[in-house]
Amino acid sequence: MNNQPAAFEIAKGPRRVMTLSEAEVARLLDPRALLDGLEDGFRALARGEVQSPARPELTVPGQGFSLAMPAWRPGMQMAIKVVNVFDGNLALGLPNHLAMILLFEPETGMASCVMDGTFITGIRTAASAVLSARLLARPDARVATIVGAGVQAREHLRLLPLVRDLERIHVCALHPEEARRLAARHPLARAGEDIEAAARDSDIVCLASHSAQPVIRPEWLKPGAHVSSVGYHPPAGELPVALAREARLFVETLDAFEPVPVGCAELAGCDRRRATTLGEVVLGTSPGRRDAREITVYKAMGIAMEDMVAANLAHAAALREGGGETMAW
Repeated sequence: MNNQPAAFEIAKGPRRVMTLSEAEVARLLDPRALLDGLEDGFRALARGEVQSPARPELTVPGQGFSLAMPAWRPGMQMAIKVVNVFDGNLALGLPNHLAMILLFEPETGMASCVMDGTFITGIRTAASAVLSARLLARPDARVATIVGAGVQAREHLRLLPLVRDLERIHVCALHPEEARRLAARHPLARAGEDIEAAARDSDIVCLASHSAQPVIRPEWLKPGAHVSSVGYHPPAGELPVALAREARLFVETLDAFEPVPVGCAELAGCDRRRATTLGEVVLGTSPGRRDAREITVYKAMGIAMEDMVAANLAHAAALREGGGETMAW
């Protein structure tokens, strides 16, 4: 006789679910652990161990759009981020990117954590760009430039000194006052209005703007420079197309060559066969920098694996150190 209850008799019942606010996520997420976690995530991605289906998009005409970004790999909790991009929010005193991340137990599918994803959205793409500098910039790089003064630029400024022994960091932006305010946050930073002069002085050039047109020119770069770009403003963007086509090109995944919004506008028409993924570099199946004079370029679009890694790290830290609240769900 089967004593198991029938499916219609089983209720989920109340379960304890952790909640983490934006401030708690920012406190719990260790930058060095994030860089190491992303490196391991790119390795897993190259091995085919990460599931991350294409992100669906929902558009609100005249306002913004919403993306759902799920990912999972063995050893981690399943993650799905919903991010809403509404550029008009800045005029309302709100971030133009708002996000929430849900974590689920892979054994049962039960929800384990609901966390703010806005901070993670800001830091994880910047962290992947800084990881590209750790992997590809010359070991003796001492000068960096950040073009931009928003959230991405702020996180670049915080993370870059963790991967190279920098002597100075130029901060340039469309609005000089914003560049000055950002530069004041770090002792190595200095604000400037001449992007060309800053780029010519730099070993690492990080583009983190919302520009719809290139903010640098290829001829401004010194031999051996490393360039990263995280900006998104189709149908064009901040990275010169000529630079993407001529330099050694690195990407998160080859989806970067798909049409926007999945891919990167600046890579339209580029030969994807020329590109190397960061995972291939980490795994050792493709070379990174080949010589001291080679110019390397990393173009990021932001992928769900990065959200999964960051969210799992924040949740694990909350369990380990204490944080967040629990609610019956």
